[in-house]
Amino acid sequence: MLDQISAFIKDNPRTKAKTIASRLGVDRAELNRLLHAYKDKFEQDAEFQWSLVSAEYRIEFGGSGWLTSWDFESAFSGTSPLTSRHTAVVLVLKDGCKPLLEFLARMLAFCNQLVSVGKTVTLNFEDSKKTLSYLDRVGFFDVLDQAINVLPQRPSSNLSKTYQGNNNGVIEFRPINPTAPDTEIPSLLRNSFVSCAGDSYWQAAFTVLAELFGNVVEHSDTASAGFACLQFYPKGRKIQAVISDNGRGIVGTLAPVVPEKYPHVAQIMASAQHSGVALLTEVFKSGGLSQVDTDGRGIGLKLSGDVAEKFRAKISVRQSDFELRVYHDHNGVQFRHRLNLAHLDGTHICFEFKLDAVTKSA
Repeated sequence: MLDQISAFIKDNPRTKAKTIASRLGVDRAELNRLLHAYKDKFEQDAEFQWSLVSAEYRIEFGGSGWLTSWDFESAFSGTSPLTSRHTAVVLVLKDGCKPLLEFLARMLAFCNQLVSVGKTVTLNFEDSKKTLSYLDRVGFFDVLDQAINVLPQRPSSNLSKTYQGNNNGVIEFRPINPTAPDTEIPSLLRNSFVSCAGDSYWQAAFTVLAELFGNVVEHSDTASAGFACLQFYPKGRKIQAVISDNGRGIVGTLAPVVPEKYPHVAQIMASAQHSGVALLTEVFKSGGLSQVDTDGRGIGLKLSGDVAEKFRAKISVRQSDFELRVYHDHNGVQFRHRLNLAHLDGTHICFEFKLDAVTKSA
């Protein structure tokens, strides 16, 4: 019966078990038992439709227009190649796509993590050579794992080294060694930000970027390098700064100590729709939550959130399976979350300043 089922699903992918049983004239209970018993052969999607397991997981991004972090997230439909049975992953960027820094950061972290769990990874830029050149310029390939295949070929001109420091609106992708982090990174990010937004935001930029950097380093708990970068978009009048790691994440390191150290937060988490969202929201609202007992720890995100409120900035924090966004509107600080995202280790923070909004709030 197994061969019969495999042949039918091969010719009729994305078919529900009821239809398969009816068309083959087999007992539905026995069919379901076989489908679930052979996870290496059959896979079920979110609509309860069955297909044969493919060796390759292929994802396409684009065509024309800006690619946001949500374009990245929605491409997976909740299924992560990190935890799937696919042995090869291919990411294709189509002609005309323009990836924002936050999109690139998540794609970069994702690719490196896929290699670390033994997947074969290919980044295909055959239809988007301008994007390939831009990524070379901003140092993307300096941090991308060497084991990742790049089509048509991995750049060798090393534009990021040639032009490094020539544009105040760009801080190229810089690795963050978790055991010996480059402490100059927050200053580099701050100086670039100030050169674009103005000297009056020196202190605000330093507070936010240093605190976000400190939080990522504190909660990384991994030997795998993270990274930081910044990009100014003149036409959109905005700055995106990204700080990323591949470790356990803020929630991953804090959640185990919450029941004993912060029982009131444990109660909030227990009654919430998603305990991780509740914990991270509490970190932004109240601060003072840390996995260590040193005075003054655990206030970084709270201070960053305060600055975001003052200057109407946005902060997004990507965790293992959800994202929390902190922003400001006429009602004050707001929190919005997205759940059931494809699994991605670590903490991936993007701090976005809209310069016109910054000017109005000054």
